[in-house]
Amino acid sequence: MMTENNGAQEEEQELYVHYRFIVDKGQGLLRIDKFLMSRIENVSRSKIQQAADAGNILVNEKVIKSSYKVKPDDVIMVMMSQPVREFKMIPENIPLDILYEDKYLIVVNKPAGMVVHPAYANYNGTLVNALLYHFQKANKNANEVVSAPFLVHRIDKDTSGVLLIAKNEEAQMKLGTQFYHHTIERKYRALVWGDVKEDKGIIEGKIGRSLKNRKVYTVFPNGEYGKEAITHYKVVERFGYVTLVECQLETGRTHQIRVHLKYMGHTLFNDENYGGNEILKGTTFTKYKQFVKNCFKICPRQALHAKSLGFDHPVTGEKLFFEKPLPEDFSELIIKWRNYAIHKLQQDN
Repeated sequence: MMTENNGAQEEEQELYVHYRFIVDKGQGLLRIDKFLMSRIENVSRSKIQQAADAGNILVNEKVIKSSYKVKPDDVIMVMMSQPVREFKMIPENIPLDILYEDKYLIVVNKPAGMVVHPAYANYNGTLVNALLYHFQKANKNANEVVSAPFLVHRIDKDTSGVLLIAKNEEAQMKLGTQFYHHTIERKYRALVWGDVKEDKGIIEGKIGRSLKNRKVYTVFPNGEYGKEAITHYKVVERFGYVTLVECQLETGRTHQIRVHLKYMGHTLFNDENYGGNEILKGTTFTKYKQFVKNCFKICPRQALHAKSLGFDHPVTGEKLFFEKPLPEDFSELIIKWRNYAIHKLQQDN
């Protein structure tokens, strides 16, 4: 069975209601983790607490903490990232760019456009389908039982880069603990709209699903809604109207980089969900508008790449580090903006 560590996701996903309870009128005050343990079969208290920490337990349509005490007539919903309807995971012969693999884990370079996990509208062609085929083929040759991928974290469909997957639940839990305690080193490259003022800095702001549009997330600077999120950034190269930055995640909230950069006024280039597919900076000249449209065609997705990943091996304790340079579409985009910036500088002088 595939399980997930929802505490360290960087992946857009819809949540589905798996359990719904209406608390009896005679129910006394009781912690919600204890309440759910008595009503959901084969679930541990720690799993319930993890679900609450991930924002997957709602009471009266509001995210609550695991210490919340249920009251009569409360409407409790337990949400999960996969649909309720079970569907068979089908192994598919899809090429994988494998950076490292042993009996406990695998590290791959995910291309932009590939969904990590099957869900509605994406039943096949996902990374999990490809991994199932890869594991099946490898284990068949070794006469071993076919294993399934255990997701530790995710990256968005249209984000490229390094992704870590466990091969068993024990490795998943140990790696998940590293994500939870922020000991994983993750760096991303992002092209953003605007000239970032400071050479480096820290973006802090609680992130939660938007109250207006459930497909996107937003920063909630005040109040209890949302989960703490911290992103470190530094400028790599400036092109005038856009800036190449490197982001290092201290936490791993859904859409964290995309949301935090927009919050600081520098939306990701060509990020359709957050408005980056519009011309947000620059001139009104027709030639410039055409130049940007050509850039959108070169890199037809948000300009975000998971550049590197460092962690401790869950069994040996060895420190591992993997890095993957920008893919071709992102590299061409950078070259185009660099040439534009040089040409503009020459004209200005």
